[in-house]
Amino acid sequence: MTTLASRAQLRASFIRWALFCVPAIVLLGFLSGQLAGTGEGDPWFAALAKPDFYPDASLFPIVWGILYVMMGLAFALVCSAWGAKGRGIAIAAFVVQFALNLAWTPLFFGQHEITYALIVIVAMAVMILITMILFLRVRKIAALLLVPYLAWVCFAAYLNYEIRELNPQADGADTTGAIQRIDL
Repeated sequence: MTTLASRAQLRASFIRWALFCVPAIVLLGFLSGQLAGTGEGDPWFAALAKPDFYPDASLFPIVWGILYVMMGLAFALVCSAWGAKGRGIAIAAFVVQFALNLAWTPLFFGQHEITYALIVIVAMAVMILITMILFLRVRKIAALLLVPYLAWVCFAAYLNYEIRELNPQADGADTTGAIQRIDL
């Protein structure tokens, strides 16, 4: 016997990983948004001037839902590639970029830190690109599944930049009603 696993065993491994990764990534993305109070219902965000090309708010949960599913499938493909050279570093890169993804929403919507959020989203785009390169070495289709994600994050980074430029007074704005805000 020259193979470690049959095609059926490899397919079953991917399915098990996908059944774990896709719901976990979708859930974490959803929780990040819910905990940060995203969207037009947030008075701070609703008051911001937005660029002319800002999409309809109803588009964001749909796009992010699709992207999280695609991310989960890409991650499952790499996780199920037992013995593949570079698998470990590809998984680590994915975890880093996903942590940046989860950090952006509370930073932008929860803390109202538009500039810091811009730094995080640019770092996220760079990490997505690195992740794609590493995924390409493990499973080409996994890297291709991340292309729409990278495109959307680049668009979101541009939106973040434009919102910062249009609303310099809102960067780090305190809407809690506190008497004094101290930045360390």
